[in-house]
Amino acid sequence: MTIPTRATLLGVVLLLAGVIGFALLPSVVGGYGLSLAINFLMFAILATAWAMFSGPSGYVSLATVAFFGIGAYTVAVLGEQLPWGAVLLLAAGIAFVVALLVGLSTLRLSGVYFVIFSFGLAELIRQVVNWYESTQAGSVGRYVFLDITQEQIVWQLTAVLALLFIVGWLIQRSRVGFALRMIGDDETVALHCGVNITLIKVLVFSLSAAFMALVGAIVAPRWTYLDPSIAFNPNISFQVLIMALLGGARRLYGPLLGVIPMVLLFEYLSTHFPHLFSVLLGVTFLAIVYLVPHGVAGLIDSYVQRYRARFPGQPAQQEGAS
Repeated sequence: MTIPTRATLLGVVLLLAGVIGFALLPSVVGGYGLSLAINFLMFAILATAWAMFSGPSGYVSLATVAFFGIGAYTVAVLGEQLPWGAVLLLAAGIAFVVALLVGLSTLRLSGVYFVIFSFGLAELIRQVVNWYESTQAGSVGRYVFLDITQEQIVWQLTAVLALLFIVGWLIQRSRVGFALRMIGDDETVALHCGVNITLIKVLVFSLSAAFMALVGAIVAPRWTYLDPSIAFNPNISFQVLIMALLGGARRLYGPLLGVIPMVLLFEYLSTHFPHLFSVLLGVTFLAIVYLVPHGVAGLIDSYVQRYRARFPGQPAQQEGAS
């Protein structure tokens, strides 16, 4: 029987505390606080799901908004026709299948080619939806009238975030996670060691896409009106990338360290500098890559290593909830 490490127990305690905190949040904050909490939870899930695949594999994806938009449009089309739970499952399932099909044909690419393709995929899906809405449905967007409150959105996002951390933790400690890290270190070596690199990459990529679609589906009712420019806004992909890189994509908890300050910063920039938001977004990205190349989690790891080197008599904890 494996004895949990102190880091693992700490991670469980923090996860439970976070779930309880967000579950009680709607009773103590107003409308603006709930809106901010939804933004935080939304980006926390998107950035953590992104890092679950891109962190260990080294594949930088800009397709986040493609799966997010699929989830949102699933609600716009089917939200009034099916039970809410069925709509969420269908949104995740559609995104999983799309990512599976796309991954089988594109995850053979690497480096800048995969980055370009993933960005093009999001734009392609946006244009296809835009064409269908304008030529077949007869309108540019759709109205989303569902009896779902902001409080319910917070609770649902909290549950998804907790589930994502559990799934990510299990993957990290499984053969799949070990194989994905091997792929990130050296794909050729992983292949020669017998790793089915295509299966591993496609499986985790599709799983992360399902979580992204769940987020899009859950937050769709807050907009009331939905069109392709909202659901497939490319800024979402870049914001998620920035948050994950700032926090540190190599650790499961890393993206949270980037989400907290970036949500507040983007909220300020979008409010006070709406016309310069894209420019400031690019400047923020460049600053993070230059100043914090390994993220905040990387800085924490460096500090811990220096501490252990300075005090070698201290017992070294095994990596747990990271």
